[in-house]
Amino acid sequence: MSNAEVPSLLVISGDEELLVGRAISRTYAACRRADPEVEKREAPVAGLSLSEFADLVSPSLFAEPRLVVLRGAHETAKELATALVGYLKDPVEGVTLVLQHAGGARNKALVDAFTKAGAKVIQCSKLTRPAERMDFVRAEIKAAGGTTNADAVTALVEAIGTDLRELASSASQLVADTGGLVDETAVRRYYRGRADVTGFSVADKVIVGDVPGALETFRWAIGVGVAQVLIADALADAVRTVAKVAGAPAGGRGNNYALASQLGMPPWKVERAQGQARHWSPRGLAVAVGVTAKLNGDVKGGAADADYALEKAIIDIGRARRIT
Repeated sequence: MSNAEVPSLLVISGDEELLVGRAISRTYAACRRADPEVEKREAPVAGLSLSEFADLVSPSLFAEPRLVVLRGAHETAKELATALVGYLKDPVEGVTLVLQHAGGARNKALVDAFTKAGAKVIQCSKLTRPAERMDFVRAEIKAAGGTTNADAVTALVEAIGTDLRELASSASQLVADTGGLVDETAVRRYYRGRADVTGFSVADKVIVGDVPGALETFRWAIGVGVAQVLIADALADAVRTVAKVAGAPAGGRGNNYALASQLGMPPWKVERAQGQARHWSPRGLAVAVGVTAKLNGDVKGGAADADYALEKAIIDIGRARRIT
């Protein structure tokens, strides 16, 4: 964002914290380039009163430029939403107003009003698909001045998991430590403990029915510091992948490339899931999906012991595989 591109109204749509934080930081940096005296003010929308909002955007005594960031616009109360829409009709000169909205239908009318008023929109949604995370890693390595290839990117995502902050940090560190060439050998060397034992390793074993192997790999993964939530995500991804392939026309059989395009997966993943799906019944997959859905809440604070919840989920998924 250049000086000339700093908008007076900006909507950040999404709740991926790394991307949201970057969007705000880059907007602030652009504002500072335009005027080093710019003042930044930030507040959560939840519980924000009308008088507090008025104070945030009201002109200062010396009319210094100001960046006002309102987080969590999906939680805006009705009266404040009305005030925000009213502000759009007569915005304060020198104020850049940023509205962060998590996405979804809640208070979407407020986002629509900002967009209609000419607000610039930056998408910061969570990256839920593996292909999106791989694209993210490629972009991070390129931005850091490095080069890479598909095998290295896949290895890094498998080693780190879904956490964008950690992926970004690892990509940057690899570029710095390798002189710019990030290949699979470098990734395996730097992340040997994690690349060899990850949530994906656990999921690969349990999905083919090797419950004892999955439990052993799970304990190794915890021992080398793999986060519980990453293991839960890998289990959910494995089950969802098999369910999607099994639920495709003709039970997921047919041209791998056509099916990959239809399901939004790489062909190799479709081919592997086709082999796995032959040993799963629809009822078993439904049970396994339910197990991973519950596990998601358990590892995010719902269970008293997340390790126990993961072990139980691994056993339950293994049992689900045997359902006919």
